Amino acid sequence: MRRYLQRKLLIYGLTFFLAVTIDWLIPRFMPGDPVLNMLSRSSTNADAARAMYDYFTRIFGFDLPVWQQYLNFWGSLLKGDLGISTYLFPKPVTTVLMRAVPYDAILLLPAILLSWIAGNKFGAYAARTKGLDNTILPIGYILTATPYMWLAILLAWVLGIVFDIFPISGAYSYTMQPHLSWLFIFDIIKHWFLPFLSLFLVQFGGWAIGMRNMIIYELEAEHSRYLEALGAPQSLIRKYAYRNALLPQLTGLALQLGVIVAGALVTEVVFSYPGIGYLLLAAIQNQDYFLIQGCFLFIIIGVLLANFIIDIVYIIIDPRTRLGMQGGAE
Repeated sequence: MRRYLQRKLLIYGLTFFLAVTIDWLIPRFMPGDPVLNMLSRSSTNADAARAMYDYFTRIFGFDLPVWQQYLNFWGSLLKGDLGISTYLFPKPVTTVLMRAVPYDAILLLPAILLSWIAGNKFGAYAARTKGLDNTILPIGYILTATPYMWLAILLAWVLGIVFDIFPISGAYSYTMQPHLSWLFIFDIIKHWFLPFLSLFLVQFGGWAIGMRNMIIYELEAEHSRYLEALGAPQSLIRKYAYRNALLPQLTGLALQLGVIVAGALVTEVVFSYPGIGYLLLAAIQNQDYFLIQGCFLFIIIGVLLANFIIDIVYIIIDPRTRLGMQGGAE
């Protein structure tokens, strides 16, 4: 077990290093100048603008050689310093991200977990219910093939504009100030529901189809037929089939995390939801290198951490993995 965890940590460490390096490179391939973009929002004469440009170029370290900027980036990162945002100057990137992270947490965690649980349950039930199978299968294929942004726009138009049930912009009403009350919590839930629903529906369709196909495969496998020949009750056979089918779905969850996060980014843009995705769009539009790096860094850490947790859970729920690791240790 220890050797397995060490090997996994090494793999995740290398992945983190490469991903963060690419994260640092991406903004620097963008056209434009972040300092010029920052100064363009202020009205100063030419001499003052030139002096300010030279000053901020030195402050942000853009006058240094590229290799030295890269080393300084890692040195600051290891100290927990993500730099100063040029778009929201003089706010530190860490402060800006910490305001957006709670919105991502309350949006992504329920969407990922509930879609996975509900999709697997419905898919397993549909596999042995012909009427539901004829309904779930086509709906599931439509949902899983639907782009996140398109579904978000459709939900905003139908439920937000046509029927005027849910708000379509922001995390809470612009006329309200954040405070602890049931009225404010209810307002947050109303603004949260449409972004959540768009993420939930797309993922739900994919998990339902995957589980439905896996259950059918497991029920027709030789071990299930053998149990049936021995006179085992159908409930027991279905229980074993569901547990076996759940393992590939768990692996699929790890592989789909990046896709889900990408879907959340575009969904937040559609609904102007103040999470990392909405922040990332503003950072790109304003050529804010440090904020772009910070947003991608949060995504990298989140995806890698979630994958690592799923790896550990896989070991716990699959006894064959534990036996294989014990055998390898011997």
